[in-house]
Amino acid sequence: MVEENEKPVIVNWQKKWKRINILSLVLLVLAAVLFLSTIFHLLFSLSFWWVLPMILVFAAIVFATDQSWKITVLEVARFFNQRFPELEESAELSLKPTNSLNLLEQLQKQKVENILPQLPQLKPFYKKLQLAVLMLAAALAFVFLLWKSNLKPIQTKFNPIKEVFSPNGKPAVKPEVILPEIDHFSLKISPPGYTGKSTREQKKFSIDAEDGAIVNWEISTNKAVKSLTLIFNDREKLSLSAVNQDYTEWKTAKMISKPGFYQVDLDGKLSELYQVEVIKDLPPVIRILSPKPSTVIDFGEPQKTMLKTALSDDYGIREAYINATIASGSGEAVKFKEQKLRFDASFSGRQTQYQLYKQLDLKALGMQPGDELYFYIKATDNRNQETRSEVYIISIADTAKLMQLDGMVNSLDIKPELFRSERQIIIETEQLLREKDTIKAENFKKRSQDLGFDQKLLRLRYGKFLGEENESGGDPEDANTLDNPADFSNANKIFDAYTDKHDNAEDASFLEPETKNQLKATLNEMWSAELRLRTYKPREALSFAYKALRLLKDLQQKSRAYVAKTSAKTAPLKPAEKRLTGDLTKIIAPITQQDFKKQNDPDLSLRQTANLLNQLKNGAGLGEASLQVLRQSNLKISEKAAAQPSVYLPAVASFRKILAQVNQPKNIDRQDISTVEKAVWKMLPAVAKLPQRAENTPDLGLSDAYFQNLTHTNRSK
Repeated sequence: MVEENEKPVIVNWQKKWKRINILSLVLLVLAAVLFLSTIFHLLFSLSFWWVLPMILVFAAIVFATDQSWKITVLEVARFFNQRFPELEESAELSLKPTNSLNLLEQLQKQKVENILPQLPQLKPFYKKLQLAVLMLAAALAFVFLLWKSNLKPIQTKFNPIKEVFSPNGKPAVKPEVILPEIDHFSLKISPPGYTGKSTREQKKFSIDAEDGAIVNWEISTNKAVKSLTLIFNDREKLSLSAVNQDYTEWKTAKMISKPGFYQVDLDGKLSELYQVEVIKDLPPVIRILSPKPSTVIDFGEPQKTMLKTALSDDYGIREAYINATIASGSGEAVKFKEQKLRFDASFSGRQTQYQLYKQLDLKALGMQPGDELYFYIKATDNRNQETRSEVYIISIADTAKLMQLDGMVNSLDIKPELFRSERQIIIETEQLLREKDTIKAENFKKRSQDLGFDQKLLRLRYGKFLGEENESGGDPEDANTLDNPADFSNANKIFDAYTDKHDNAEDASFLEPETKNQLKATLNEMWSAELRLRTYKPREALSFAYKALRLLKDLQQKSRAYVAKTSAKTAPLKPAEKRLTGDLTKIIAPITQQDFKKQNDPDLSLRQTANLLNQLKNGAGLGEASLQVLRQSNLKISEKAAAQPSVYLPAVASFRKILAQVNQPKNIDRQDISTVEKAVWKMLPAVAKLPQRAENTPDLGLSDAYFQNLTHTNRSK
């Protein structure tokens, strides 16, 4: 344990340096926060109340990255040893108790304790403090100069601080401007029944209501009013009725079914524009997780499929069921049977999400091998909006059809023997299963092994189409091909014996990629069938063998070529009438006549408005024709705002301010012009790119010089 009374000098140095480092870091944090907060205040109107959180954040970052304020006594002692040679690397001895040292160490400790108080002050430890003081002074001078210059915060359209720290995580909304004659008002929004929501009340004119909601306006004025009207989308007018005899209480109601905007008309005095947003009710969403869109159940697989689906809706799902259609038979004898399958869940109309499971038992549905099940899911929400999923198909493989020989004698079939070999393996496997109880176990295993070997041979024969190697390790006939002494040092002979030429162009293009993938799948099924046969499980091998046969028959159908019979009728020749007569009167140049109609540009007024706004921005006046163009564009933007008020409503308000001040261009706010310009360019369609001449790469004129010299040479010849 270190005794405090034996090391006062080093402890004092350690405490002093620690205070200096902490003070330096604090001054640096204050300088940085003061500078940044002033910049943010000018750019984004940031309140100076954010200085305290910024100080805490910067202090945490600075004190976490700079660990100089954690200096210890041992680190001070080591620094003294490096800086002052007269201590003879023994400053640590002053930190140890005297009774724990030997005689030489005690003598050295006394010497060190006599030297430590005489050490000079170290200037490097004060440089950091001096730098921090200078930075803080520079920040204060910067703030003082800005304050003296009377700079005002820049009014930017986008304020990242307000965007991030606004209530509910939404961008800050500009407060509504209410007519001074209105004392107070309230809007009651009654959502429709399909939403399941209760009536809510708000103290603002802007409306966000569900489709079909009833909105009630109750407006109180501070003086008698003759008429009070709501104007929707500059076309529809809704008059409010007076409730009292003083004509200061007014009310009305309206069902909201489409977006737009409206104004309050109070005795001819119009308010600003208020937007109307309609929350549309979307139809139910259906996602089928399993099975796949097309599923084939092969022989030996359970004839049951688990249907997993996820349903979701905005306000609730009232009903959902499975519409299943079973197709049986083929050709003209095909039959269809349709039925509805219900889910086990109950639909209350209030739950918005469902995870549903339904096991489709194909036998219980009456399906036989070769039948197909077509099904889709249909869901209905509380507003009777219906959604239907895609049609999914589940089919049971018809093993009897796979065993038929129809089409195998076709001349276009190039692999009849291989198909019959797989079929023969299936026949003998089924026969082995029927005779299992009548033969000995050794005989049963031997026959199963033989069938597995036959399956292997068949698999290897198909593997040659994909370039697979022979599992026997090579041909016995080619085993001694390198025994000839004349082939010594013959590299080509050695490569031919021990390598495979997989990069042969003919082999690479022998089969199409789709055919190769199906052949690979067939070989995988043959592998599985061979494994079960060699492990004495022929019943399990049948399902894989049937699947392999089905894939092979599918390949057989794809390999067929169908050519339609066609006949051609040629015009009769008349050599006696036309031949060698030289008559060219009926050979005339083709004449093409087309009428080109000039198409009217529906966006011409918007394009002209963009130029006129640029003139207004420069302070130029406009004539009557230009004003007519601006009025037409104002109507178009108003129509667009009726459909998308949240996007185009600010442009409508700005456009009306511009039209009111159009005779005095210098009084028009540049921010209003910019808002209208953005809306105009957003409404204009993208200009189609015309073909242009490609720019030649710079060659310093070499190609032109070569062409000129070549032309000059040809002329001289």
